[in-house]
Amino acid sequence: MDAHEDIAVRTTAAQIDALKGYIGEIERLGGLTNRVYRLGDLVLRIAGEGTAEYINREHERTNAIAAAQAGVSPEVRHADPASGVMVTRYVAGTTTMTPNLFKERAEAPRRAAAALRKLHHSGAVFPFHFQLFSMVEDYLSILANKEADLPAGYHEVLAEASAIKTVLTSKPAALAPCHCDPLCENFLDTGTRMWIVDWEYAGMNDPMWDLGDLSVEGAFDAAQDEELLSGYFGGEARTSDRGRMVIYKAMCDLLWTLWGLIQHANNNPADDFRAYAFNRFNRCKKLMSTADFPRHLHAISST
Repeated sequence: MDAHEDIAVRTTAAQIDALKGYIGEIERLGGLTNRVYRLGDLVLRIAGEGTAEYINREHERTNAIAAAQAGVSPEVRHADPASGVMVTRYVAGTTTMTPNLFKERAEAPRRAAAALRKLHHSGAVFPFHFQLFSMVEDYLSILANKEADLPAGYHEVLAEASAIKTVLTSKPAALAPCHCDPLCENFLDTGTRMWIVDWEYAGMNDPMWDLGDLSVEGAFDAAQDEELLSGYFGGEARTSDRGRMVIYKAMCDLLWTLWGLIQHANNNPADDFRAYAFNRFNRCKKLMSTADFPRHLHAISST
């Protein structure tokens, strides 16, 4: 972090009661679309440019407070929906997870499952309903006004996904408060429990979305998937729940392909988001073309 960034962060912090007067060290913690910093025992999140196009900060504030009350996320000390600035408690003794750490740390998928189950069963009510295919259309509308080419064949795969939409509509899951964007880096591990952060996309959703999306983000292998499912259900998962998890693996890639292209069009410097988007789309196509994919879809429709 250079001097210019340090000054900018301190200027923002000076306007927040919880951070006013802070003169200690500032540590950059990361973030793909936002900038996140540790200031002592608090964490300051500054919203990224362009995020107001697709994130409702009032909803995020409500989500984050409810998740903290549910005991799965740190306490919110400040949240300004107008600017997207948020301050939360820093959780000491945690490790920010990555795909590699999910493989290396014993029973990490099981701890993540326990945290997600606690969230899903908390009784919290999030204001947003996470509707996959509506979000796809919203993201396509945003991209229509930007300079970003879709991967070849995207609309064809989206048309194929209409069969998935039909099945999911005919066999709706009971909605629960879900994170909806379970990147590995949104999990903080103490070794005995997981905390979950970043509630920008949270909403009422099928709980199996969170499991499927985490599996994709963490590049989980079959053994990790089994640990995740058994940790969540306390035993063997039903074929229909397993089917939903696998179907959502493909569908989260179909959706986040578009998110990546929006980041690319907005010139987000945090990553090569064009490559990110195209890789996600190729992974989606690959999974949908497997021989087992129709079987998982049938497991949902036959319940």
